[in-house]
Amino acid sequence: MENCKPGSIGHRQIGLYAGLERLFLKHEGENPTGSFKDRGMTVGVTMANLCGAQAVACASTGNTAASLASYAAQAGMRAIVFLPAGNVAGGKLAQSLAYGATTIQVEGNFDDAMHLVEQVCGELGIYLLNSLNPFRIEGQKAIGFEILQQLDWQAPDWLVLPAGNLGNTSAVGKAFRQAYQLSLIQHMPRFAAIQAEGANPFYRSFKQGFARQEPVQAHTVATAIKIGNPVSYTRARRVIEESNGIVEDVTDEEILAAKTIIDRAGLGCEPASAATLAGIRKLVERGVIKRDERVVGILTGNLLKDSQTGIPQQSEGVAVAANIDAIRRIL
Repeated sequence: MENCKPGSIGHRQIGLYAGLERLFLKHEGENPTGSFKDRGMTVGVTMANLCGAQAVACASTGNTAASLASYAAQAGMRAIVFLPAGNVAGGKLAQSLAYGATTIQVEGNFDDAMHLVEQVCGELGIYLLNSLNPFRIEGQKAIGFEILQQLDWQAPDWLVLPAGNLGNTSAVGKAFRQAYQLSLIQHMPRFAAIQAEGANPFYRSFKQGFARQEPVQAHTVATAIKIGNPVSYTRARRVIEESNGIVEDVTDEEILAAKTIIDRAGLGCEPASAATLAGIRKLVERGVIKRDERVVGILTGNLLKDSQTGIPQQSEGVAVAANIDAIRRIL
């Protein structure tokens, strides 16, 4: 977990950008397939194997599919992934294909793919491994327990994370709830779930007191959270309510600005992860998060998951002749 307080070497710009004195970032992009999905998928595939399943399937914006494909391959099982055609970053699509998954690109959005995979699994007896599956949630609880271990079992004041299908909010919230119930920690952190402005059904519901769940047509550069009808809505709602938490949304511009800060600090992340920092900055500016509070933010995916979005064109480098004079001119 990265310490991003203003005085820390290397990452101080992140703390300064957020406006916080005590900020830690948990980078789940360091998992084997590059996202937090591995936490739950290793447990899910293990249980599918124990149940005697021959094939596993999921709908995905990319990360779940990559993780499913990898762990299914390691278990000797068939993987079938349903992706929204034209809406999956190239790095994620490449992973599913490389790991040998049957990759089906659905004409529609993630929610269409999710509806279809539920039908297919129900009719053909294929083991479904979206976050509807309770074993996925149990595996992802490890993120919360590991955060507590790294903080010497002192709960932070805030836990901030991106919110798409809401499985991660549900899982990490459950981990902290159980730690609190077992008296391993003295208090629950407040949870802040951050959505993209163009894919914000959970935020809209929160603003209405969770009176109802209203799907939206999702549009955002943060494809990992480009979801209009999250399947873990009810469980995530419980986490927000019991922690006196909050749901916020941020614009694509705010996401990309935060991503640049994280990238330049040498950490790097995919756009959806940067929603965490963008949300923290917004909540600090509004006075919701106090500048001296201890905050943990979760980065959910590796930079290479989506290496095209938010990377300045000049990052391709400068072409020069192969001589020292040419180098002197650009330096």
